[in-house]
Amino acid sequence: MEKILIVDDSPVQSTQLKSILDDEYDITTVQTAEEGLRCINSGTYSLILLDVVLPGMDGFTLLKKLQEELRTQSVPVILITSLSAEEDEQRGLILGAVDYITKPFKPVIVKARVDTHIKLYNYRKQVEYQSRTDQLTGIANRREHDRYSVMKWKEAVRLRVPFSICMFDIDRFKAYNDTFGHPAGDKVISAVAKTVDSYLWRSTDFLARYGGEEFVVLMLGEPSSKAFEHLKKIRRAVEDLHIPHDPSVSQWVTVSIGGVTVIPHAESSYDVYLKVADTVLYDAKKFGRNRVAWADENMKRLWEE
Repeated sequence: MEKILIVDDSPVQSTQLKSILDDEYDITTVQTAEEGLRCINSGTYSLILLDVVLPGMDGFTLLKKLQEELRTQSVPVILITSLSAEEDEQRGLILGAVDYITKPFKPVIVKARVDTHIKLYNYRKQVEYQSRTDQLTGIANRREHDRYSVMKWKEAVRLRVPFSICMFDIDRFKAYNDTFGHPAGDKVISAVAKTVDSYLWRSTDFLARYGGEEFVVLMLGEPSSKAFEHLKKIRRAVEDLHIPHDPSVSQWVTVSIGGVTVIPHAESSYDVYLKVADTVLYDAKKFGRNRVAWADENMKRLWEE
């Protein structure tokens, strides 16, 4: 059930709105903007009904705060205004509100506008999800990698914590496609992505398909020794799938992995270290494939035998 937050200091109005909507929606009501902000930061809402006249922080200030935060700026806000408050409506729409409802409430109008904006919100979420998701594997695509990497790199700079960038690809994948065909190759890509994803359980771990049979893993907060050991487990897990390869090339489908761990600073560049990870990946393939090669915080190489 979709969740709606009502921020209105009038218990009578909140109760009336709730009675109109609570047969189809999960309704939460609060009486101040400060309470509303706490609810929004701790929950997930599909729509906010916001009175512009509130004690303390007014509705416009709350609306502005919501629009400034990346996590909340996409949540639609419908303003609650009086029939004579045209200036309030204009100001709210300029600040980012999607619509308004007027007092006294007309149940049919309230429900129609709420239903419309809930549907639009869910449609936008679906479009956004598709735009950042690789359709074959269901993991993040390169576009999402580009967005996420910038955000997490800045976070690592601010927190001064290790940031690991790992690139890997499927060994001798062209030979696999030539032998078994592209549909079989797509299944291998999906199986590898699923296996790797199952080993990345922390909220700060990230996996994206970078292109073709190549993937990127980002890990925040782990020193190089732990990241290196964890990626070795992932490499073995892919090999243990025992997906048959062309016997003249390899017994099983395997992956080669190259990574780098750095404690980034304000002048450092994510793209530079992504290239380092790619170079280390090349070395892993050059010296035998089906292995992990790493560059630690001091650019010292770690090798899996």
